[in-house]
Amino acid sequence: MRLGKTLTALAIAGAAYKMGKIDKVLIVAPTSVVAVWPKEFQEFADFKYTCRTLLGDKTHRLRELSDLQKFPFKAMKVAVINYESTWREGIFEALQEYDADLIICDESQRIKTHDAEQSKALHKLGDQARYKLILSGTPVQNNAIDIYSQYRFLDSTIFGENFYKFRNRYAVMGGFNRKQIVGYKDLDGLIKKEHSIAFRITKNEAIDLPEQTFETRKVHFSKKEQELYNRIKRDSYAELDSGGQITATTVLTKLLRLQQLTGGFLVKDDASKPEQVSRAKLDALSDIIEDYVIGSGKKLVIFARFIAEVKAIIDLVAKLLPRGMKQVAIYGDIKKEDRGDIVKQFQEDPNTTVFIGQIDTAGTGITLTAADTCVYYSKNFNYATYSQSLSRIHRIGQRNICTYIDLEVDKTIDELISQSLAKKEDMAKTVVDDWRVYFE
Repeated sequence: MRLGKTLTALAIAGAAYKMGKIDKVLIVAPTSVVAVWPKEFQEFADFKYTCRTLLGDKTHRLRELSDLQKFPFKAMKVAVINYESTWREGIFEALQEYDADLIICDESQRIKTHDAEQSKALHKLGDQARYKLILSGTPVQNNAIDIYSQYRFLDSTIFGENFYKFRNRYAVMGGFNRKQIVGYKDLDGLIKKEHSIAFRITKNEAIDLPEQTFETRKVHFSKKEQELYNRIKRDSYAELDSGGQITATTVLTKLLRLQQLTGGFLVKDDASKPEQVSRAKLDALSDIIEDYVIGSGKKLVIFARFIAEVKAIIDLVAKLLPRGMKQVAIYGDIKKEDRGDIVKQFQEDPNTTVFIGQIDTAGTGITLTAADTCVYYSKNFNYATYSQSLSRIHRIGQRNICTYIDLEVDKTIDELISQSLAKKEDMAKTVVDDWRVYFE
């Protein structure tokens, strides 16, 4: 994980395009990763291409794919879509008609279940494509048979086209009606076949990696959510522009509502408690938890700014974690005398895999080096607090490369906060001098 799978795939696609072997590419990825691909192309592609992300409602997705097919100039055509949409009526048929020369499955463990709708759709699309590539840091998550469906898409000659023959070959069945996997056989043979067309690299082998790597996962609002965000932004601008003294406090108060909304919550004028109005970031976080915690067995630190967000994340993690895995959390309501034991549990208990912290409360003074990956669900405007929070996992005792993942709703206050923190700006001064920038 985090060793350059995307860049490698991009280079392979570019080489194939320059050799005249491919013209059309379909990339299938988790929803939170879809928007990452165009940025990778923009930064690294040394060949002509045009890229469309198939997000939004069905009509918009189909229009984007149609426009891509009609692109009049010589260039690699790249369509990027999320797994859950590939099998939907109308979209699947359009993807068949698109007839990609190369299909790339990013985080291919998403099709590990052989009879899931998105897996069956990818099998059919893969049978049609000339070239296929799967990318995963965790191809086998809970069971060795997870590999079958991914290889059924990639190359059905490796393990065949019949899942039950594959299972009978490598799994020992038992339990109720002999329908549960109780063991495995000939795993050496399975691994040998798997690696006959695979390449694997670990962080220990990648000696030129920096000590810290930073990744941004773009999150997209639905049309209704975006309209709500835009309305609040316009109203805030109108109130500030109507006159009176512009202070950091007044501007930050208006920005606060926008950031609460990107996190999924909003406090109405006549209400005392926040109301959940979006699951966009929670859905993106689900992908990360599945990949890093459930899939690879890694520990994960998650920071968020608001208590409503922290509690929503706690509920989400409780639903996602399998039996035996635990989570801990530190936020404003947790007594200070209890926090030391909470940190100790995360550091020492192998079954406690997720730490959730309110950034102002848990972003300083504690050691979380049991994890090497940290997700920022949301951040505040304070650079000192952000800088301190980075050091919770990147400090003495850490033996691994540290990875930081920012969840940002596209074209919102989230991006402006990240830009300001990157510049180490004095936010109090910035929002007074340039407050209009935040509401344009």
